[in-house]
Amino acid sequence: MEAPVFDTIPSETGDGDAAQAIGTTLTRPRPDAAVLTVTGEIDTVTAPHLRTALDGLLEQEAPTLVADLTGITFLASSGLAVLIQAAHRAEGTQRRLRLVATGRQVRRPLEITGTDQLFDIHDDRESAGVPADDRAALD
Repeated sequence: MEAPVFDTIPSETGDGDAAQAIGTTLTRPRPDAAVLTVTGEIDTVTAPHLRTALDGLLEQEAPTLVADLTGITFLASSGLAVLIQAAHRAEGTQRRLRLVATGRQVRRPLEITGTDQLFDIHDDRESAGVPADDRAALD
């Protein structure tokens, strides 16, 4: 199964630095699982890029959808809103979005808003049901 790969997503705002602030890679470690790995800062400028990447994840016809957010260094409310929208879209297809998040910068906003209930949150990729080191991007 092949899907698009986003090493960085070009800025739609004209801010050339935005593409450098977020990195995303979509992989299919197994036929029944798709993983989006996200790195960088998610703020008002980069949230649209996260939305585009999550759209790619949700387009995958896999029952297991994982967003690995361990590389996120900052999550603003705009990024939180994008994650919430993605959770609702996943639910609309009878799937639940699994998040891999270890840092306070991701977990804390989810917990204090109560939106952590929308996701299955895991400490590592294995507990989310995907291999730990499968970083082979799809072409």
